[in-house]
Amino acid sequence: MEMTITQKILADHYGQKEVYPGQLINARVDIALGNDITAPIAIEQFRKTGAKKVFDKEKVVLLPDHFTPNKDIRSAEQCKILREFALEQEITHYYEVGQVGIEHALLPEKGIVLPGDLVIGADSHTCTYGALGAFSTGVGSTDLAAAMITGELWFKVPETIKFVYTGNLKPWVEGKDLILYTIGRIGVDGALYKAMEFTGEAIDRLPMSGRFTMANMAIEAGAKNGIFIPDSITEQYVNGRAKRKYRFYSTDNGAQYLRIEEFDVSKIEPQVAFPHLPSNTRGISEVGKVSIDQAVIGSCTNGRLDDLRTAAVVLKGHKVSTNIRLIIIPATPLIYRQAMKEGLFDIFLDAGAVISPPTCGPCLGGYMGVLAKGEKVISTTNRNFIGRMGHPESEVYLSNPAVAAASSVLGKIAGPEEL
Repeated sequence: MEMTITQKILADHYGQKEVYPGQLINARVDIALGNDITAPIAIEQFRKTGAKKVFDKEKVVLLPDHFTPNKDIRSAEQCKILREFALEQEITHYYEVGQVGIEHALLPEKGIVLPGDLVIGADSHTCTYGALGAFSTGVGSTDLAAAMITGELWFKVPETIKFVYTGNLKPWVEGKDLILYTIGRIGVDGALYKAMEFTGEAIDRLPMSGRFTMANMAIEAGAKNGIFIPDSITEQYVNGRAKRKYRFYSTDNGAQYLRIEEFDVSKIEPQVAFPHLPSNTRGISEVGKVSIDQAVIGSCTNGRLDDLRTAAVVLKGHKVSTNIRLIIIPATPLIYRQAMKEGLFDIFLDAGAVISPPTCGPCLGGYMGVLAKGEKVISTTNRNFIGRMGHPESEVYLSNPAVAAASSVLGKIAGPEEL
């Protein structure tokens, strides 16, 4: 039976030669991830079962990254639960302030997640690791508890939609624009409980940063997972990071897809998702005059070094517009240090930006940039639902880092070519 890459990974972790879409399986988990919002609930459930030990202290990963450094007493209590459990269980991969980064940037950076893995996380953007050629998906906190105890979890094998991207990217167009454009075309439920397999000549040339961005936002189309066929770009990224064996899977010729979607990327311009859905997208030329109060460059979607370099190219020699707040959030301590070493921080500070330690903070309306009533933000994050980044009557517009940077200078949503 010919299978997709998603089916192959699930079959191997199920211990069978093949699986078919719709099949219910109980599969072995390579990594089980929790953060300071979701893991405390999982730990509570873990204790209620009477369990004494996690299935593997190397494979359970706990990261307090959403409200850290702690913004208030409640967040401090949440993090304390993680810290004490990690110490009790001797969890290898527990990181906090000074070492912690945004989870979906830190795990690949440290080689904790690898190609061919089956990864679950109590965070919907766990699908990010599909960029490496892994099957990764978000689950609930009780599912995380079950995986922490048993090392296994049940799955329904998803059907796969193949997305083919051809042509050459226009200037300032990157992975964020491809996924926003795709979601705009198919809708927020266009891939509901499906695997989104990203292929084509444009994808073959896309750097890992762009692949992580695209896989990260597969959930915004309702997908179970997003995934790329690993190649030489993947190998270059993983080589030197991996501390254990990994495997490159591929899709068989003749594998069955639910459908195939094709896009000519040469026709795609930088995209902006208007409130209040990631699918409410427009090309930058169609935006019109939308004034902003704040710009955010960071998150698990666009807080990587490539993203900061792009923002720096746009911001160099410019000043943030009067009354605009520009918040830049490097996704990990390593990215923070490298950006500082390359002089990117000087560019950001000279422009009038503020630089935050690694945190998910503003993306979920937690802190480090919460919006007041009536305020508008252009953000490189992944969701723009009502109240997502603050007051229910605020507005969130999603874009790539170049557009967010240019908009902060111009005081309105615009592309870099307008500077």
